[in-house]
Amino acid sequence: MTLLPVPDTAVIVVAAGSGTRLRAGGPKALVGIDGRSILRHALDGVFAARPMQVVVVAPAGFEGDAESELRAAAGERADLGRVVTGGETRQLSVAAGLAALWGDVTRVLVHDAARALTPAAQIDAVADAVTDDAGVIPVLPVVDTLKRVDAAQVLSAVDRAELAAAQTPQGFPRLPLEAAYATALAAAVEYTDDAALYAAAGHPVRHVAGSERAFKITTPADLERARHLLAGGGPGAASIPLVPSIGIGTDVHAFGGEGSLWLAGLEWPDEPALSGHSDGDAVAHAIVDALLSAAGLGDIGQHFGTAHPEYAGAHADVFLARTLELVTAAGFRIGNVSVQFQGNRPRFSARRAEAERVLSSALGGARVIVAATTTDGLGFPGRGEGIAVMAVALLIPAS
Repeated sequence: MTLLPVPDTAVIVVAAGSGTRLRAGGPKALVGIDGRSILRHALDGVFAARPMQVVVVAPAGFEGDAESELRAAAGERADLGRVVTGGETRQLSVAAGLAALWGDVTRVLVHDAARALTPAAQIDAVADAVTDDAGVIPVLPVVDTLKRVDAAQVLSAVDRAELAAAQTPQGFPRLPLEAAYATALAAAVEYTDDAALYAAAGHPVRHVAGSERAFKITTPADLERARHLLAGGGPGAASIPLVPSIGIGTDVHAFGGEGSLWLAGLEWPDEPALSGHSDGDAVAHAIVDALLSAAGLGDIGQHFGTAHPEYAGAHADVFLARTLELVTAAGFRIGNVSVQFQGNRPRFSARRAEAERVLSSALGGARVIVAATTTDGLGFPGRGEGIAVMAVALLIPAS
C-alpha cells in the first residue's frame, strides 16, 4: 500500500440525483457517456487534480456501484476516497458528505457529478482561491441577450454585464460552511447552490474563471453534447454516434460448492455445485463479462465482486438484469450473445432451449445461444474438476 500525506482539502462529489430529466431510467451519475459513466468521468477529473479527500454521495441502493467507480478512478489514491449515502434533497446529501470529512480538512469543495467533464485545472483553481472567510465559485460570462418576461409579454432587457453562470466545484473554508449548513438545515430553507447558502450566512463569495467543458448534464441533449466532445468533435461539427461493439468474456469455476449446481440460469439438483462468491454460474458470469467488455464498463469483479456482498448467493437473473441496466445506461442495446462451456457434466442438450429462454428473458428478450462441449479428457474440464466458459456479446447503439 502506498502511504499518502493527509490532505487539508476535500471534495464532496454529489452524485445522488435521480436523473428524471435525463430520462435514463436510473440514477443520472451512473448513466454512460461513452464507455464510462457520468460519475466515472467526474472522478477522473477529481483524481487528476491535487490529492484531496474524496467523498462520493451516492443514491441509496447504489453505493456499491459508486464504490466501484471511485476505486476505478482513484488507482493508488483509493485510500483518499469513500462513499456515503445521499439524502432526499441536495442539501441533505451535501450535509452527509460534510459529516464524513477527516479532521485535517480545512477547505471543502462541493462538486456536482453531473458536471462530468470539468477540467482538473478548474478544480485546482477553486481550491487555490479559497481563503479563511471567503467562498469561491467558477463562473462563465452570460453571452445571450436576456429579457425579463411575464407570460407572453417581454417587459425589459436585462444587463448581462452584471450576470454570470455559476459552475462547480464551489469551494469554502470548512468551519464557516459547516455552520452555514447547520443554520440552513435547522431553518428548513433550501438554496439553489452552496454559494447561495454560504452567502445567506453573511460570508463573502468570490469567483474565478469557469470552463465551457464544465457544463451540467441534465437533458438527453446535454448527454449527446458530452459524447460528442469525448469523441473529439469541435464546435458545429456533426454528432458522432456510438458504434456497434463486441466483447469477450470468460469464466472458470471448480466443483466443490454447497447445494445444487446452478448453470446457464438453471438449477441442476442432482449435480455437484460449482464454488463461487454467488451461485458459481460460470455461463451467466461469462455473459456478464462479455457485455460489460463490449460497453467498456469494466468487468464482473468491479460490479459484482466480493466488495459487493449484496450479490453473495445471487443467481443469473439478478446478475444479468443489472448488467442489462448498465449497458442500456451506457447507450447500447444487446444484439445477441453466444456462449460455449466446456465440461463433462451436466448433460446439457436436453435443457438447451430452456436455458436459452431463461437467459434471454433476464436480458430483456435479447437472443442468447448456448453450446456445450467436452475436451476429450484434456485439461481440468476433461478431468471433471470444473467448468470453463467463453462468451461473445454484440452491442448496438440504442439510437
